[in-house]
Amino acid sequence: MALGAWVTPAGAQRWQTQYFYDKFKSTLVISDLQFPSASRGVAVGAITEAKHQKPVAVVTSDGGAHWQTVDLKDIPVSLYFLSENLGWMVTEHGLWQTTEAGKNWEKVPGLPPGIFRVYFTDEQNGVAVGSKKRVEETHDGGKHWTPLAAAAEPPGVPEHSAYNWVAFATPKYGIITGWNVPPRRMAQQFPDWMDPEQAMNRRDTPHLSYSLVTRDGGKTWKPNSASLFGDVSRVRFGPEGKGLGLIEYSNSFRYPAEAYKVDWVTGKSETVYRDKRFAISDIWLTPDGTAYLAGTLVAGQIRHVVPGKVQVLKSTDLTAWTEMPVDYRASANRTILAVVDENNMWMATDNGMILKMVK
Repeated sequence: MALGAWVTPAGAQRWQTQYFYDKFKSTLVISDLQFPSASRGVAVGAITEAKHQKPVAVVTSDGGAHWQTVDLKDIPVSLYFLSENLGWMVTEHGLWQTTEAGKNWEKVPGLPPGIFRVYFTDEQNGVAVGSKKRVEETHDGGKHWTPLAAAAEPPGVPEHSAYNWVAFATPKYGIITGWNVPPRRMAQQFPDWMDPEQAMNRRDTPHLSYSLVTRDGGKTWKPNSASLFGDVSRVRFGPEGKGLGLIEYSNSFRYPAEAYKVDWVTGKSETVYRDKRFAISDIWLTPDGTAYLAGTLVAGQIRHVVPGKVQVLKSTDLTAWTEMPVDYRASANRTILAVVDENNMWMATDNGMILKMVK
């Protein structure tokens, strides 16, 4: 039984496929999706064929009615858009910038390796987060980066630590999340899918969760650490101090993930949804405070081995959840949400499908 109220079927709103990469002997893995406006959207990933990876962007300028493939020069990791046309793309070997809504990209030199994500508060000021406790700041649009000293303060060796997420609720209040996961004494011999019994019987142990909080627009950051069984993988902020976070767990934990509400004014948090059958991989809060949980139904004992049916839940009060109809063809291991407002929402799957919420 899920934590929270009963899940009931939704009404007129549904998720309809707009784009699907369905080619013989090749696959498209989408790593991120952004819609900076209701008309312009960008998905990035890599097409794999015969063990060869081809990095690509898939872009639209008409709200997803038509999509165009753009070749990239490096495997993409994540996206961040500041406006309809201006955006940045983190790749395996650096940072790229577009001023044409993803149709063209230029390399921005200077970003250290091992970065997972960037966040810009304006055209000049941004933050980059990544492996080995790495957090970097820029004040010239990404041309030069300097380490953030507060990122090194939480306990744990850098080799087993990472920061993975950045979010701002207001121009002043922001948070960076991460974790420290030391290696097990007994090394895992096989992947979970090869030895599911061992994976299910493996004892899960807590590890350190990191957060860096600013209340002055990034001038100062306060480091925090706490012991958790899972990893905070997403934080989304809404109005009036409301926030929504996502914790994802390993195969040995009884839940795949859980969503929790957070009050960024007081710092208090509380779990609002978890279900053994639902592996949540993304969350969203719209400006009116409506929450969305996107993920897949767990297929089998080991998660993310066999693609599961895509599921989206919606709530206006973080208590009663409504299941939204999703195209029956949509199955995946992970999903990504991209929301402009309550009338313009998209979702990508990691296996090359992009869906739009329609009425």
